[in-house]
Formats: sequence, C-alpha cells, structure tokens
Amino acid sequence: MRITRTLPAAPAAVLIHDVDGSVRTLCLDLDTSKARKAVVDDDAARLTRMLTEAGLSYVEDRSPSGGRHVYVPLQEPITAAEARELVEALMFRAPSLDPGPHQNVTDGCIRVPGSLHKRGGHQMLITPLSDAHAVLTRRNPATRLARLRADLAPELLRLQQAKQRTKARVQAASTLQQAPPSDGQPVRTDSPLRAVARTGLYDTTRYASDSEARMAVLNHFAACKWTVEQVRAGLTGQYAGLAALYGDKTERLLPIEWAKAQAWTTAKPTSQKGGRTYARINDTSPTELTGGSANPSTHAIHQLVNDIENVVYAVLDHRCKTYGRAGLSLRLLLRAVLAYMRTTQNNLLDVGCRTFAVALGKDHATIARLLPVLEQASEGILTRIQRGRGRNADTYLVQLPQRFEQLARDLTWRQGKIHAIRPVFRVLGDVAALTYEAIERGRRSPTTAEIIQSTGISRTATTDALTRMETLRMIRRHHGRWEIVATTGLQELADRLGATEDRQEQITQYRKERAAWHAWLDRHLTPRIDEHDIYDSEVDEYWLPPMDPGDVQASLWHAA
Repeated sequence: MRITRTLPAAPAAVLIHDVDGSVRTLCLDLDTSKARKAVVDDDAARLTRMLTEAGLSYVEDRSPSGGRHVYVPLQEPITAAEARELVEALMFRAPSLDPGPHQNVTDGCIRVPGSLHKRGGHQMLITPLSDAHAVLTRRNPATRLARLRADLAPELLRLQQAKQRTKARVQAASTLQQAPPSDGQPVRTDSPLRAVARTGLYDTTRYASDSEARMAVLNHFAACKWTVEQVRAGLTGQYAGLAALYGDKTERLLPIEWAKAQAWTTAKPTSQKGGRTYARINDTSPTELTGGSANPSTHAIHQLVNDIENVVYAVLDHRCKTYGRAGLSLRLLLRAVLAYMRTTQNNLLDVGCRTFAVALGKDHATIARLLPVLEQASEGILTRIQRGRGRNADTYLVQLPQRFEQLARDLTWRQGKIHAIRPVFRVLGDVAALTYEAIERGRRSPTTAEIIQSTGISRTATTDALTRMETLRMIRRHHGRWEIVATTGLQELADRLGATEDRQEQITQYRKERAAWHAWLDRHLTPRIDEHDIYDSEVDEYWLPPMDPGDVQASLWHAA
C-alpha cells in the first residue's frame, strides 16, 4: 500500500504471516490490557534497548490507548514457529507483551501506523517517517537476529522446558484418559499479588483503590522479610507495576506505607483454635536433642565441615557413583547437609525432608528415600539419633569418624563455599551443578578430561552440560581450559530461567502442606477450621526477597 497524507477512514490491520506461514516482520504488541501504561512504556524501553544491543533496527508506533507496537523487519523470512518462539521468549522480559498475533498463523494481525483506533484517534508513528522507510527498505540480516537469540538463551531454554513439561502432562493425561492441558503456551504462574506488582492491574472486587492494592503487596513483602531498599530497587526493575500504582508519589508515600506494612505484619495475631495458640510456621518444630554438642563453636563447625568436605571429595563421591543415577542426588544431598551445617553453625540436623527438597529442587518423597541410603553410604558421617514424631522431624548427627581423621588432616581445604543446589541448577540439572562445582572449586582451571575424571560423570553428559552453560555465558573456554564467567550473575540467570519462581512455588506448596498437617494433628482440639485458617495466600505464600549471592543460602534455609 502506498503511503499518502490521507488517513484511513476505517481501522486498518494487516496479516503478519505469509500464505506459506512464514514471517518477514516480527511484530511486538505491548498492550495496556495486560499492564498499566507506565509498565508498557517501561517494557517498550527495555525491548528496544535489547534490539539495539543486538544490532537490530526497528519501527515503533503508539496507539491512543497507550499501547505500543515495535516492528522488526527481516531480510530473510523465518517460520511461524520460530517467530512465535522468539516473541514468547520476549514475553518473559516484558509482562505487557501480547504474543497473540504470532500465535495465530491464519488470522494473526497487527494494526499499522495511521490506522483508525476503535476508541477514537489514530495509530501514531513514533519513528521519523524517513527513518522508518529506510528501516523497512534495508531490513535486518539473519546474523543480527541470531544475536538476539543468543541474548535470549535463558528464556528460550525456559520456554523449551515448559513445552516439554506440557507434552509430558498431555501424554500422562492420555494414558489416564483424562482431559489434557489446553495448550503448550507459556503461561505465567504468578500469584495475584505478584501480578499486581508486575503489571499494576488488580481485582477491583478485592481492592477498592490503588492504595489498597499497594498495601496488599507491601504487607506481603514485609511478611517475607524484605527491606525497604529491596522494594525500592524492585520498583525500577521487574516490579514496574507497583511503581505505576504510586505514580509520581513514590518518594513521599513509600516510607509511610512501608512503616504501616511492617507494623501490620508485626502486630498480626496468631490464630486461636480451640483455646490453643496456633501460629503459622514454616519450619519443623524444635526437637529434644539427644546427641552432639549443644553449643558448638563457630570455629569447630567450620573445621568439621572443611574436614568432611575433604572426605567427600576423596572418598564418598566415588562411593556414591556405585548407586547409578541416584548417586548424583546422594552427592548433592551430602553437600546440602554440609551447607546447612555451615549456615546454622550446628552439627545437628532436625529439619524435615521438605527443607532439603527445597534446597535441592527435588520432591520431598525423593529426599525421604535418599536420607537412609546416604546414612548407610556415609560410613558414620551422618547418623540418625532420633526418629521424628508429630511435628518433629528425624534428628541426624553429623560427625567425622575416627578412621577418616588422618585423611582429612592430610588433605588441604578447598577454596570457596560448598553449595547444595543453587536455584539456576534446578533448571540445568545435577550434572551441570557438579560440573560447575568442579570448575569453580578446582585448584586450577580444568580441561574437559579433568572435569570428567574429577566428577566421574560420562563424557557425553559432561560435554552437554558444558555446552549448555557456555551458551548461557556461565563459563567460557580459554586455551583449552574452562573458566567461570564472573560477570554472569547466577541469581539473575535463575530469574530469567524461571528457577526462582519454581523455588517460591515449592516453598508455598510446602507451607500449605505443613499447615494442613499441623491442623490434622490438632483436629481434636479444633471444633472448626476455616479455609483461611489453613492457608491465606496473602500471608503464607512465600516471596523470596532479592539479596546478595552470599546471603542466598541463609535466607533459603530459613524460608524452607
């Protein structure tokens, strides 16, 4: 269509797919029905910055409703599936992005600049007309689109794994003759409060005003032990929706409302059920300990952990290999035990299986099955000294058997801290976690052969893990040896892969289960239990605050 000075008399939209289903222009539709205008503007700035960093040129317009369109013309057409995958990956970075046009091959349309809007007004071109003409004429080469794909590697991996899980659910449902999930489209699993913080949109039947919606989010932050500095940092990041609810009053209202949220959280009474005080708790009730040191010194615990680490690397890792695939989980569970000891400064473990399940990203039933096996394989390092009953978990004592003392003294301690599963490896898997550890804690940068030798993992599995981590820019190969890329933050990468949300959902689920179990134990004292007494989404759902990498483990153990 030839561009003229005359505006169209009716709404004009064009199909974005060719007759063969190919796509010659990526169309990014940022919609105010998905988020507030301030969030749309923030998303538009973020997406255009990503496109510019990838070397991609684009055309941008604005609708009368406040929505934005970003067009990325391509020299070489791509398939509809490739275009949909890219747009859905970008959706993880921009909550207001509507992937709908690229999800409908036959009817996917976009309203072009100059077209009449259904609410009045016209679609306005933001890019100068001469620049837009040049961009649409030259278009973008495939090499620059490949650069964007590389930048979106975490989101594309997250999308791929979500589709695999959906496929597995469909197969399981067909086997059980149940109704399968509706589609494989990536859908955010945000809680209502998280959606409010990200988009600024809320249920008006529950919150009568922006002020009430803001306070609900702040109360939740305060209950999850956030600080006002962490909230303030989130306003300029992924919680642009909360910032939109403040408008230009953030500096004046945030300190006042945060003080109210902290006061409300502190003053909220525990539930009174059947005359008994019943508080929601997220950990196992303390047990009467029957062994070990009641008050071990910090130095003694650190020395014990370091000595056991030497035994783990020299003896126990190799012994766990005889257990096949379960051996990987046993090795990581042993590391979780040591990480818990170092964090809590105690060699007595009286926490439930769910705590270690959160730390390892596994099911609590798996941990319950592995703990007795680990007790046997550890040759006296881990010993159960008391069985759990009621609210109390099994109690384990961690000690260094006499036969390992000389070995522990002969070996030098390794640099760095031992970890269970950092959130990013909930997605990448156990092999990647052990491979990364071999690079991170090695006495020098290892080669691939040295990693295989030290971890005892097959060459194929090790190579696959190295390739995936290199793609995510976690590691790099320099002169044939592998190094950690210090500029890649594992916590940020976990956020982009969806691992952080997965961990929070697991913590929330376990909180529900603990509350239900405690209510079941107390049922003879409780005449009636309402649903909100067992679980209140605005109080019990856990939302882990952002923090420095060094503080993650302590906060995670507390939350789990």
